[in-house]
Amino acid sequence: MDQTLFLAFDIGAGSGRAILGTFDGCRINLTEIHRFPNEMVYLNGHYHWDVHRLFKELKTALNLSVSRRNAVPLSIGTDTWGVDFGLLDGNGELIGLPFAYRDSLTENAMDEVFTLIDPKDLYARTGIQFLCFNSIFQLWALKKKFPALLIQADKLLFMPDLLNYLFTGTSYSEYTIASTSQILDPHKRNWLPELMLRLGLPVHILEDIIEPGTQVGTVRPEILSELGIPRVSVVAVGAHDTASAIAAIPAEGKNWAFISSGTWSLMGIETDRPVISKDSFQFLFTNEGGVGGKIRFLKNITGLWLLQECKKIWDTEKVLSYDDLIRGCQNAVPFRSLVDPDDPSFLNPGNMPEAIRECCRKSAQPEPVTIPEITRCIFESLAFKYRVVLGQLKQVSPHPIEKIHMIGGGSLNPFLCQLTADATGLPVIAGPAEATALGNILMQISCHFGITSLEILRGFAINSVATVTYLPENQEQWDNIPTTRTAFQ
Repeated sequence: MDQTLFLAFDIGAGSGRAILGTFDGCRINLTEIHRFPNEMVYLNGHYHWDVHRLFKELKTALNLSVSRRNAVPLSIGTDTWGVDFGLLDGNGELIGLPFAYRDSLTENAMDEVFTLIDPKDLYARTGIQFLCFNSIFQLWALKKKFPALLIQADKLLFMPDLLNYLFTGTSYSEYTIASTSQILDPHKRNWLPELMLRLGLPVHILEDIIEPGTQVGTVRPEILSELGIPRVSVVAVGAHDTASAIAAIPAEGKNWAFISSGTWSLMGIETDRPVISKDSFQFLFTNEGGVGGKIRFLKNITGLWLLQECKKIWDTEKVLSYDDLIRGCQNAVPFRSLVDPDDPSFLNPGNMPEAIRECCRKSAQPEPVTIPEITRCIFESLAFKYRVVLGQLKQVSPHPIEKIHMIGGGSLNPFLCQLTADATGLPVIAGPAEATALGNILMQISCHFGITSLEILRGFAINSVATVTYLPENQEQWDNIPTTRTAFQ
């Protein structure tokens, strides 16, 4: 068949990228078109996302694809992180900038909601891990602190749906991103309006839910004219970035776990139905929507955010590449100090290296002082967290776990991959790094070619990527570390 072009917009909490996918009917070739930063903006005492600048970057990417590469995509698709949203008024205009999940807006919101809805009931209804910034808690916080915003609101659109709305004028809620809200029934795959009503929140702002792989419209004529490009359709892909990433795992069968490693580490398994039990509640696993009718049963772990924030501080004195940091830390003393990556003090500190040192002081461990010591502390702490979560997964998984697929940016880090294999005692298959963009494009292919089988789509991924396998070594070192050392959750 002739080659078909698709453009994936993959936006994370730190950066965004536009990836062009060329599909020949068997494999997909990826080419980066545009990369841009995505940083929270601080306005009037709160952190927000500058959605207008993000949309401008997406238009720039679309223009670059056509003008510089003469590549007119058949469609575009957008994925982002979860939980955050924008509000539209009755005229379809955005009401302010969306709040960022790391903002202090939701401080105390979860505890306040739990006075009205029992936590066990909320988990039983939604199957979602309790995180202070889940959409339901953000909405409660808005009601308490900025009630005028909800009074004006006519529609709630999650970040990828909002960006597609700016392209098309069509509003909806894509299933995988909606599933991060803690307002969705994971069995029936629709909203739970009674939860909104119990909190005195407006139900009418929730949009109809659509499935990933749905064409939602075309780029508006005025944008096509502005960019000087022909007609381009818009597809709702697996709009939560992890949903797209998991779709692209080059895996066969089901006896595997995954780690999607980036700013966050999402560790879990893929299941056919939600896993909601006493143990899953105790371990606070989450049941998020996947593509192909699957459930992403996982735990959200703070990931490379720790290193990213440290690097910001270190770069003010001397700029070091991530490769420099990885090489440098390998000569540092191993297992000198460990921290729980999910310690609340790491959510959004002003100085991450100092936050890590303070955490070590509190747990009576040696403070990592040098850049290599702090970097090694971060990598070993992440690997140990994966070990702890794997043990929990094995207790609730409906099938054995024989290997781990690591995807995302962390899969390019051979030191972290080997540490993960050593810590978990399982082979780690690393790659692809651009799993999210690849999965985004797979769902565009699904839409346009009517391919609904996830197995077939993953076959295209297997044909398209190379992986590296890391086998466990030095397991006895990890076996001798007690989980109580740093109170890992």
